[in-house]
Amino acid sequence: MKILFITPSFFPRIGGVEKHVYKISRELLKKKHEIFVLTEGSLDYRFNKNQTYQTITNSDNEAKKSKEIDKSTHFTYKISKNLNVLSFEFGKRNWFKKFRIWFTFLKNIKLFNQFNIIHCHDVFIWYLPIKIFFPNKKVFTTFHGYESYPISIRAVIIRKISEALSSGNICIGDFIKKWYGTKPDIISYGAVDDKIIQDSKLGAEINKKNDSAVFIGRLDEQTGILTYLEAVQIIKKDFPNFKFSIIGDGKFKKQIEKNFKINGFINDPIPYLRSHRFAFVSRYLSILEAMAVNRLVFAVYDNPVKEDYLKMTPFAPYIVVSNSPKDVAENVLYFMHHPEKEKEITDKAYRWVKDKTWKRMVDNYLNLWKI
Repeated sequence: MKILFITPSFFPRIGGVEKHVYKISRELLKKKHEIFVLTEGSLDYRFNKNQTYQTITNSDNEAKKSKEIDKSTHFTYKISKNLNVLSFEFGKRNWFKKFRIWFTFLKNIKLFNQFNIIHCHDVFIWYLPIKIFFPNKKVFTTFHGYESYPISIRAVIIRKISEALSSGNICIGDFIKKWYGTKPDIISYGAVDDKIIQDSKLGAEINKKNDSAVFIGRLDEQTGILTYLEAVQIIKKDFPNFKFSIIGDGKFKKQIEKNFKINGFINDPIPYLRSHRFAFVSRYLSILEAMAVNRLVFAVYDNPVKEDYLKMTPFAPYIVVSNSPKDVAENVLYFMHHPEKEKEITDKAYRWVKDKTWKRMVDNYLNLWKI
């Protein structure tokens, strides 16, 4: 089948939604489906160093498929056979942007009629004018996370419109039902690679001498990086040699790098998780990856939505949730002195996460689409 994913951002950019769409696409390819991803932005520079993709201008066969697309507004490239990316430039972010997106979609309206399945990731609103012209064409939506706190009435309305006009939806997190009033067809929390789970094992021993933690994520409010930094300062009063590594980038980078080394974003955080004792992560995918490699997760929240994001999960008993630097530090110090308690939790976490694979996640999509 021909499947189109519509997403605000995509691989090789790094992020939870980007990874989710990419991993789902790869699994669907194994089932012999043809995948197209429509996203925003020009081709990332990193691809210029990577010969695993091919632009449509260099592919005669693919060029024939894209004749109906307006070449002036997009750049198309292949990540692999049958995984094609349509990358559109919609201009700077302002009040008129949605109209530029709608105009671009309408200008390429013939494109959408060729797909058997259309699935939006958060941005169903982009597809809205096409829905008017193809009212009976099934389109689905995955809702990832939340925009900001407090959640605006506008954000709730857009979600409700997206839900009402979708043929079905997947919610990444049970909290979405509470805060947006969404009625999910499927609730999920993401997945991890089979290989990560296979390379780990239940009952892995705790390295008591490895007094360290790693942060993975964007350097902004939603990931709690500033809370973690303050907690590290408290921990170092008792353990001066406590090692803290930062993997990520974002708006707080300049502020943070005055006192800490920042490693930037990386494609594979697993080696960093394995080489540190604790995981300072507060987003679903990173939490699941840390659990899969037997690392105790310390997650933080600073508002009621993020609190529910973390606590309204089936894995909440297997992570340590805090809302202040002092709480984080006290919890870390406790488990440093009680490795047997740490192991008890990480074993339970591993048991929960070991079957949460991308292959199983794809089954959710296939069940939703009824194929």
